[in-house]
Amino acid sequence: MQKLFLAVFGLTLVIMVGSVACTQKNEVKAISTDRPLATLKEIMISIIDPNIDPIWNSVATVNTKDGVEEKQPKTEDEWKILKDHAVTLLEVPNLLVIEGRKVAVDNLITTEGSAELSPKNVKNGIDANRQDFNQHAHDLQDAIKQVISAIDARNPEELIKAGGQVDQVCEQCHKQFWYPNDVRPAI
Repeated sequence: MQKLFLAVFGLTLVIMVGSVACTQKNEVKAISTDRPLATLKEIMISIIDPNIDPIWNSVATVNTKDGVEEKQPKTEDEWKILKDHAVTLLEVPNLLVIEGRKVAVDNLITTEGSAELSPKNVKNGIDANRQDFNQHAHDLQDAIKQVISAIDARNPEELIKAGGQVDQVCEQCHKQFWYPNDVRPAI
């Protein structure tokens, strides 16, 4: 009987120790490994701009002295280059939503007018409306998925529409967080 008690006690002890060890491992996994280094502004300038511009400029109607020129991707290599840009952009929203990322270097002034808020005020707006900011990032990701679908379909018209959607998503975020007081003249 004593051996049975010791065996059950020992088994219970092993289970408890194993349970604590598993819990501790899970707690270690829960510790964030995010270490944002680049600012939001740097991500926009160094990742978003150079990857969205080729997509926006890939389909166009250009009037030249020799007539109208229709520009669009024609070769598999041209479509692949656009896809590479789009895939890069697909991951950008994941970078944007990492909490603790600075908006820009301190006291950066990016416009000559007073429409754009200071980095500190942009950050305050994001902090006060984190859910909205994250939603804008997810909307950007969804718009980029549309760009990728258009590229995969080799459909220039859909690429124009999807590129326009990316522009609208970016503009909505900028209007809310970067220049909410900007008054545009009525046309």
